[in-house]
Amino acid sequence: MGSLLAKEEVARECLVEPKLAKAENADAAASANEGDMETSLAKAVPDGFAAENKFGDSYRNYEDSSRQAEVSRTYNAMHTKQTLEFVREQHAKWLKFDKGEFTILEIIEMLDDLIDDSDPDNDLPNSIHDFQTAERIREQWPGEEYDWFHLVGLLHDLGKVMALPKLAGDCTLEQWAVVGDTFCVGCAPAMDAIVFSDSFKENPDYNHPVYGTQNGIYEPGCGISNLVMSWGHDEYMFQMLKANGCTIPEAGLNMIRFHSFYPWHDKRAYTHLEAKEDAETMKWVKEFNKFDLYSKGDAIPNVEEVKPYYQSLLKKYNLDGKLKW
Repeated sequence: MGSLLAKEEVARECLVEPKLAKAENADAAASANEGDMETSLAKAVPDGFAAENKFGDSYRNYEDSSRQAEVSRTYNAMHTKQTLEFVREQHAKWLKFDKGEFTILEIIEMLDDLIDDSDPDNDLPNSIHDFQTAERIREQWPGEEYDWFHLVGLLHDLGKVMALPKLAGDCTLEQWAVVGDTFCVGCAPAMDAIVFSDSFKENPDYNHPVYGTQNGIYEPGCGISNLVMSWGHDEYMFQMLKANGCTIPEAGLNMIRFHSFYPWHDKRAYTHLEAKEDAETMKWVKEFNKFDLYSKGDAIPNVEEVKPYYQSLLKKYNLDGKLKW
């Protein structure tokens, strides 16, 4: 799509820039008094969203949440087992897109059977969260010129279907290889920016002479899009959409690819690997992120009522009919 903010018409620029600037200012204000990592997890909730999650707790509480047992177990396994070799194996296995052909709505229906074990804020099926996110974006970014953004909200988590036998069959992955915050492999983890980071010490790559160093296999300034991310639903869904000829703008596809990369877009780790163009990518990822995170406190949308709208967007962006997964 190129630089979205540079290429839009002047009138549209005047609308986009204040929205993104307002989001950045809110993030800066929320971060102003951050101390240690635990304090920084309890950021101010943007206006218009529920102040607490469905459990009456702050969002992204990884210390003592109502779901602490399953959340900590999932992250500890992820950080111990996600090596560069493992990720490359998953690329070879999953990026063939030979697991079957299904429509987007069929995949969403499958996600009725998945509750994300890494999420301290939600114990509802993931299919509900998809519509919650999409509808909140649609409410705050109305208009046809942003309908791709609405669709991103619906699509962003569909890669979690890798954890469901209905699609994955014998290739079904455990949730530690599908859900949760992502990080880049092939270099040292940003320990101060990642939840449950002590578990990395059991990862075979942690003391590797190359993979265990700050730069690892990367050159400084190489760009976030050139990093090898831990395997999960973000990277899979990004690659799946590209392979199936999706025409959502690149900004939207990058929202999907990096929305779980909290160590980067929230904690600002890995900045030594950023390229100049990553600044705009991060603006859009952060704008998306507030809907992804805080919509979990919203009421459940009437799915049958809104479904025709999203079906029209699937057709518009070349995602109607059966797709390869």
